[in-house]
Amino acid sequence: MSTGIALAGPADTDRVLDLMMRYHTDANLTYDDAHRAAVACPLLDGSPLGAIWLIGPKSSPLGYVMVTFGWSMPFGGMVGWLAECYIRPSVRGRGIGTEVLHAVAVNLGRAGMQAMHAILPTGQEDAAAKFCTRAGFRAVPGVRMMTDPL
Repeated sequence: MSTGIALAGPADTDRVLDLMMRYHTDANLTYDDAHRAAVACPLLDGSPLGAIWLIGPKSSPLGYVMVTFGWSMPFGGMVGWLAECYIRPSVRGRGIGTEVLHAVAVNLGRAGMQAMHAILPTGQEDAAAKFCTRAGFRAVPGVRMMTDPL
């Protein structure tokens, strides 16, 4: 792999939160700083419920990937949810995201993950679907996700 990834930890909090703010601004997502910190900090502190990887050099990352973990009867064990993947606009279109998602999926598969799911953001379905397809995701026939916000 030509683009390096590194598991982000507490020392990377400022870089991760800055990249998240950029992504949320670019995607017109209305999350505020408090929400971003509440979501990211437990993962950066080592929560077993997910992980964040920085893409490229840690001192000046090109982006990040956030995957959360769950358990699935149909898939027979641990599954991941691609929560977010952000690549700086200046380096998009070079295959970095596809390469990184593939590397993350391969490594999580070696660790026992059975499948990784992606949620496609409303308004970005076509671009997100093309990106995920290039990275190896495919639609699951007969499956439609629904959510009960608690």
